Amino acid sequence: MAVTAATSGGTSAGSLASFAAEFDGFYRVHRDQIARTLALTLGDEALGFEAADEAMARAYERWDEVSDYANAEGWVYRTGLNWARSWLRRRKRAADKAPLVADAGEVADREVDVDLAVALTKLTDDQRAVVVLRFYNDWSVEATAAALGIAPGTVKSRLSRALATLSDEL
Repeated sequence: MAVTAATSGGTSAGSLASFAAEFDGFYRVHRDQIARTLALTLGDEALGFEAADEAMARAYERWDEVSDYANAEGWVYRTGLNWARSWLRRRKRAADKAPLVADAGEVADREVDVDLAVALTKLTDDQRAVVVLRFYNDWSVEATAAALGIAPGTVKSRLSRALATLSDEL
């Protein structure tokens, strides 16, 4: 994709360089944190990093608009989360149509906090997203609400229920 496709109208070489430098700075500062956050929210490291990359590509395409958002990082997180959930739905539909084939050779070797990983699976997707944003990213209630497109009261309610579930599990 060319930079000119991502910017509006006729731009000079100087403004293209400025555009690229501004996005590059945003990418360097936020990409890894968003990817780790998505990985925790989704419960899948590879999918989280893929979703972050897809969201960053979409942010780049719209950087002239996204850069003006009060919470551009939240927009990228939400875009990645939406992309990943859509991908998971498509994969589930395809799996539902495919015959069951067990492959005993597919065993992932990962070091994880097993108790926390199991406990997080007991949460709904919405609760897990709130927990990860609030505690892993250390976002405020307002920033979490803005990123998820929900009211601050909803964040507090989901967080309360999630913490009750986690305290029972851990």
